[in-house]
Amino acid sequence: MTTLIDRYCRAIEWLLVALLALMVLLVFGNVVMRYALNSGITVSEEVSRWLFVWMTFLGAIVALKEHGHLGTDMLTSHLGFAGKKLCAIVAQVLMLYATWLLFSGSLAQARINWDVEAPVTGASVAIFYGSGVVFAVSSAVLLALQLWHTVSGQVSEADLAMSQESEELAQIGDLHLDRSQTFRKH
Repeated sequence: MTTLIDRYCRAIEWLLVALLALMVLLVFGNVVMRYALNSGITVSEEVSRWLFVWMTFLGAIVALKEHGHLGTDMLTSHLGFAGKKLCAIVAQVLMLYATWLLFSGSLAQARINWDVEAPVTGASVAIFYGSGVVFAVSSAVLLALQLWHTVSGQVSEADLAMSQESEELAQIGDLHLDRSQTFRKH
């Protein structure tokens, strides 16, 4: 199961690269055409906005898998293993509930807007809300798997930290690990 999730997230990462490249091409091409040729790509703004929304939700799936979301451990750092485990279970259940709310809301909006056409492209506006559905289903699987690992006792104390304090601290931690591994080799 872990291999399947890793491959899924790797595919999402490649899709994110493609979406970003397309978004940059559309926006940059539109700017150049407006200044150089006094015309533009009509669909550029609408498609770029949709790509940005999809990139945000797809990137959040990868961040959830890698525990890359920012958070604080001010309370849990003072607890023992059992307290941290209980807090992780409560957090995972609450995140599953929030994911359910996002799924039901996004699905309802996609259904409502199925026949609504976007002003420029004429595509169904349900595509826009589909990003929430994809995120909710993917994150529900990840959260349910994490919850199972926590409840069944397959996690260590380090695994119970479900977020990072800040990006800077994470980079410092990575740098520290790289240096300590270098010193162990010599």
